[in-house]
Amino acid sequence: MFFKKNKNNSSEEPSNTPKSGCGTGSCSCGSSKEHGPKEEIKGSEPKKDGFDQVLEKKTDRRDAIKKLTAGLLAGAGLASTSCSVTANDLDKEMAGLEWEEYFKGNYKLMTDKERGETIKRLERMYELKKGGKINVSSQGAAEDVLYGYAFNISKCKGYMDCVNACVEENNQDRASEMQYIRIHEHRNGSMNFEMADDNFYHEVPAAGHFYLGTQCFHCQNPPCVEVCPTQATWLEKDGIVVVDYDWCIGCRYCMAACPYDGRRFNWATPQVPEEEVNKNQHYLGNRLRKKGVMEKCTFCIQRSRDGKNPACVEACPTGARIFGNLLDPNSEIRWVLANKKVFRLKEDLGTEPKFWYFMD
Repeated sequence: MFFKKNKNNSSEEPSNTPKSGCGTGSCSCGSSKEHGPKEEIKGSEPKKDGFDQVLEKKTDRRDAIKKLTAGLLAGAGLASTSCSVTANDLDKEMAGLEWEEYFKGNYKLMTDKERGETIKRLERMYELKKGGKINVSSQGAAEDVLYGYAFNISKCKGYMDCVNACVEENNQDRASEMQYIRIHEHRNGSMNFEMADDNFYHEVPAAGHFYLGTQCFHCQNPPCVEVCPTQATWLEKDGIVVVDYDWCIGCRYCMAACPYDGRRFNWATPQVPEEEVNKNQHYLGNRLRKKGVMEKCTFCIQRSRDGKNPACVEACPTGARIFGNLLDPNSEIRWVLANKKVFRLKEDLGTEPKFWYFMD
């Protein structure tokens, strides 16, 4: 209970009216006990509130919604703070970052500035969530580069080192044991994929068998791109077929359209132990995904665009995997195409996969 002086300042009487705070006008929320009509000064225009100012400013629909909602959230935050409800600053920062992330556009339509802001936002969000740091790249395709792949069937022994390296490099879900690469064990003299064993748990190489790997073949005419209703997947200039995970709606049309079983759908949020997370990431490659989107091999875009071989090529102990620039006449893959009898799977479909097989 508060006390106030009487008119003669000689005695005090109790009062239930607070000296400050909500309802007095002294609180930062700006509320007042009495709400009468505002007095306007003649000859001047009424002061416009923030809502009118935002609407009158030239902007697109997406930016307008972001600004209006951000203003409402900020106003609510100020009101609660003034009334002794203090929110954690880091939580507020995360909420703001998540809001901006929600309204971002398709990656291939972003400006360089927008891409830079998006990358910084993702790195900061990871730091706030996990306490660690990641490096997310947005490096684009280099000029005069078209990536291709060759697989030497004679050398593959089914060791699966390539599969394990791919899982670790690309932050694939450990819980579901997702794998972009599959090694098929065929009987000698036959290449029937329906009869091949993809889950062999015996000593390799097995007598009377040979091994053949499949993954995304990065077709030059990819049917998966044609069927995507949101343009979440597309062919880059260097021949890599990529996915914008935040634009994917998980309809799985691309999975149905792919004739090579190169697409993967995650039914749950990928689980990767923190100590196993590959911190070197690319926005269109191995960055951590959300639940319900398509995934696939990207020729390890975070490595290949940095001048390195994909993880599967580097990990293969027999040298069965060859990767390189198809536009470089001195590259190893060009030598293979020129000097070996090569073939591609389902060439009659006209998909033009940039993945060849050959034997010594």
